[in-house]
Amino acid sequence: MSVGFIGAGQLAHALVKGFTAAGVIATHRITASSPDSELSTVSGLRKMGVNLTSSNKEVVHKSDVLFLAVKPHIIPFVLDEIGPDIEDRHLIVSCAAGVTISSIEKKLLQYRQAPKVMRCMTNTPVVVREGATVYATGTHALVEDGKLLEQLMASVGFCTEVEEDLIDAVTGLSGSGPAYAFTALDALADGGVKMGLPRRLAVRLGAQALLGAAKMLLDSDEHPGQLKDNVCSPGGATIHALHVMESGGFRSLLINAVEASCIRTRELQFLADQERISPAAIKKTTLDKVLQQPGITVSGVANGNGRSGLSLFNNRGPNIKKKN
Repeated sequence: MSVGFIGAGQLAHALVKGFTAAGVIATHRITASSPDSELSTVSGLRKMGVNLTSSNKEVVHKSDVLFLAVKPHIIPFVLDEIGPDIEDRHLIVSCAAGVTISSIEKKLLQYRQAPKVMRCMTNTPVVVREGATVYATGTHALVEDGKLLEQLMASVGFCTEVEEDLIDAVTGLSGSGPAYAFTALDALADGGVKMGLPRRLAVRLGAQALLGAAKMLLDSDEHPGQLKDNVCSPGGATIHALHVMESGGFRSLLINAVEASCIRTRELQFLADQERISPAAIKKTTLDKVLQQPGITVSGVANGNGRSGLSLFNNRGPNIKKKN
């Protein structure tokens, strides 16, 4: 088996590092593409022994399992580029937030009958094999395809299959979750520093507290509220601290953050469906690569709210490969 990544950013780097640490695949059997060879993640992949290229088509040719690890609004243009090169052996796994299986299948059906597509949402802790991943299976993907993806993703953390309509909510919770945790940890460390702790020690103690709490919860059948209560002595320091957090709307902030991430994920699907890219939305290097694709033109088009965007579209007609 060989694995390919279209996109060589943080997610691809984290997955490759996790896969190789787990021993599920050797780096020489992994290929990744990026329009920018100077990215730190590209350098990291190169040092690990991954095959790097600027050609998405080359990644397709060298891969059996193909991860789409680019921004959601880039997905339609990538699919137009690689669609003619997809074969029966390929399993397409989209990691793009909000992009539905049906939208990918619709694109690929222009070039190949019954493309095998799956959608997954994971997070960056896969780099230390503590990721949280869910996946959904497309119309034409087989049971063994799901088992293969689960074998890969379970090697770098927790993995389970879900209905696709739950994935946007998963994005808001565990997909974005590490950022919430890092923000909370940064604030906890600031609190420690304010009260006199050295920064390095404050960060370590805060991180260990979160790690230990997470392990306690996962190893317990108790509700997190009960575990919280177990820390709070009557009239003690912790319950006074929790009162301050409640007064500041701590719970509501987290609930609202998950909701905001989920809503934005759904907006990203809409943007991908429009096949329109704002000049400020992606790096110039990536945009240049998109514009260099055969058959792509660019024009300024006003959207429904009156703002102008960059509309890209492919002039090629359907080109379904027929089996011999």
